[in-house]
Amino acid sequence: MIHCNLINNATYSLEERELLTSAIKVDDAIPHILLKTCNRTELYWGDGEISKDVIRHLYRVAAGLESSLVGERAIQGQLKRSYAQAIDRYKLSPTLNKLFQTAIYTGKRVRAQTHIAEGAISHSQVTVTVLRQKYTDLNDKIIGIIGLNKLTEDIVKFLASCGATNILLSTRNIEKAKDIAAKYNGRAMGLEHKASIIALADVLICATSAPHAIVKMKDMPTDKKMLIFDLAFPRDVEEEIGRLNGVELLNLEDIESLARENISLREEEVYKAEQIIEEEINNFYRWLSFSYKRVG
Repeated sequence: MIHCNLINNATYSLEERELLTSAIKVDDAIPHILLKTCNRTELYWGDGEISKDVIRHLYRVAAGLESSLVGERAIQGQLKRSYAQAIDRYKLSPTLNKLFQTAIYTGKRVRAQTHIAEGAISHSQVTVTVLRQKYTDLNDKIIGIIGLNKLTEDIVKFLASCGATNILLSTRNIEKAKDIAAKYNGRAMGLEHKASIIALADVLICATSAPHAIVKMKDMPTDKKMLIFDLAFPRDVEEEIGRLNGVELLNLEDIESLARENISLREEEVYKAEQIIEEEINNFYRWLSFSYKRVG
């Protein structure tokens, strides 16, 4: 039997996911696939029979239907990486292999045959949209970014196209910060200069992979007006900082709630995607039935 253990944004809040993620225990001796993103921690293992609910869930995840930002593309790459890491480490069961291969295929098919991804808004786009709504001129704002990855590089790219010129980039890998800074006329600073970045910034964007908060109350200047985006999971910024006078703190859930309005524009595409998923579930069961008969 294929088993799965799920902690995701459909059932739990951001705070609850932070607390519960450690509850999923992974036995490295058992072949498994672990899908871990800012919205979900999902563990799959086993062989043989599999319920339609498990197949449907994973296919919906691959298609972006279970994402907070419906239709987003990042989940497809995250799913492929999780599967690739698992097959590098284990000899996965035939059913588990087939489940993830067909999930990846289904996600591609949905995006190719529907417009579900068109108009889908990413975390980076929402962040920049909020910034442009708050500040008519980004050129006179100092924007500090702590943590460099695909998400924050997209934000830097958007910011540069919007006229922002005072961008401070910081990560543990200073060479990576220098490379991105050179592309977009930013300035790279080592993470040891975190206090200076916080003191200078009008806007602070955090998206590291740290397992704990890296911006704490003691790091904050007194009576400083600042807009902070905490795009990390677990969160990079202590929650109480958002209660400081002059500070506005937006986390992942806040960003996602701002983007949900666009889903109504794509309801027809969601329906088309669901029809494709049901077709692929039936195809999976035909494969499963044939495999059992052949073994028997």
